[in-house]
Amino acid sequence: METVTMTLVQHPELYLECYSVTPDLFAGKSLAEIADLPAHEGKIVWKLGDFFKFDGKSGATAAETRIIVNGDVHKMKRFGQQMTAGEILINSAADMYVGCWMRGGKITVKGNADAFLGIAMEGGEITVEGDATNHVGSAYRGDWRGMSGGLIRVKGKAGNDIGTAMTGGTIIIEGDAFIHVLTHADGGTVIIKGDVEGRVGGQMVKGDAYVLGKILYPLPGFKKVATVEKECDGQTYTFDQYIGDLGERKGKKKGEVIYGNIYLKA
Repeated sequence: METVTMTLVQHPELYLECYSVTPDLFAGKSLAEIADLPAHEGKIVWKLGDFFKFDGKSGATAAETRIIVNGDVHKMKRFGQQMTAGEILINSAADMYVGCWMRGGKITVKGNADAFLGIAMEGGEITVEGDATNHVGSAYRGDWRGMSGGLIRVKGKAGNDIGTAMTGGTIIIEGDAFIHVLTHADGGTVIIKGDVEGRVGGQMVKGDAYVLGKILYPLPGFKKVATVEKECDGQTYTFDQYIGDLGERKGKKKGEVIYGNIYLKA
């Protein structure tokens, strides 16, 4: 795998949209061609080379291309937008929309990530070594198509609206979360290893939520049906199983009603 290292040399005055920073768009290009790729700051169109210097070499394909981002890019958005393969390593915090509409490959953020991490993600893997804020793996505003595949792992805490309208894939939050987990979900798995304040599984049709800590305010639309042993991120735990949201439409498979599940560590 070939590596392109991009090092920040100029901070944007506002926030920079770095939608061109993907292995798909870097692959097969010279460093000069990569530096000419566009980035937006509001209505102003810049080139990546106005903010970064570039070293290394891109691969012939996205799968053969690794991008390393150096410098404090916490005011830069959309790294890895719609990427299908390859790798991106961000050695700082990043702003919103990291890995949005991602279909493959791997992104690692060494710091925190802001809102809309991995929205509508279809495949691939995102790891955030710090915290995330709101709308992890959710649908874009006004849309009903959330995350459908892939894996998002946040090693710190997260905010609200995790996995909204999710249909597949897995989200793992290793710390606490705030409210609204798997709202409107029609599939997928969310694991919260810490505590959740509340609103887990609201209007959920299908999907699985695992909470290893406490849910401070459980929703009334869920009913305890069993105590079970389940594997969760490589470990086996005993959980109280709740089904719901009982107020929502429910499909059937082989004559049996399909519910969403909340597994709360016993």
